[in-house]
Amino acid sequence: MYNYIKALHIVFIVTWFSGLFYMVRLFVYHTEANAKPEPERTILMQQFRVMIRRLWLGITWPSAILTLIFGPWVMGMLGSFPTWLAIKLGFVIGLYAYHFSLQAIYRQQMKGIFRYSSQQLRIWNEVATIFLVAIVMLAVVKQNMSWAWGLLGLVLFVILLMSAIKIYKIIRTRS
Repeated sequence: MYNYIKALHIVFIVTWFSGLFYMVRLFVYHTEANAKPEPERTILMQQFRVMIRRLWLGITWPSAILTLIFGPWVMGMLGSFPTWLAIKLGFVIGLYAYHFSLQAIYRQQMKGIFRYSSQQLRIWNEVATIFLVAIVMLAVVKQNMSWAWGLLGLVLFVILLMSAIKIYKIIRTRS
């Protein structure tokens, strides 16, 4: 039974992350569509609102809820609470905070309020990647991970990611 519950937990984690990654991409495109001339602006804005609503309410939220149901179920079946799991849960709590930040952006964009530039949203999109790397590393490597090397690796990954975003922005503005 444990493996079935764990498999369902992993499936909903994957669909949740897929939703988070694509959601912010849609926020970027929706924000950029807001700057287009008419009638292109209206057409794109309507389409992105539909896509955003369907993804957020039909995939991302249900996956986040089902992840929250199956995660503790798997933990309860483990029978112990190792240190790596406590640290992983810290990142999971951070991921849910990130999810709720996207909920705020979702509400704003559905009202036609665009508080963030497409560049800011592109950077915010990578936060989910950072959580993904940290959570997967903790779940897979577990007790064998050196916390110092793990933290250093995560910091270097963040620096690499932010550098890639900056390079991409330079390339985009030249085109």
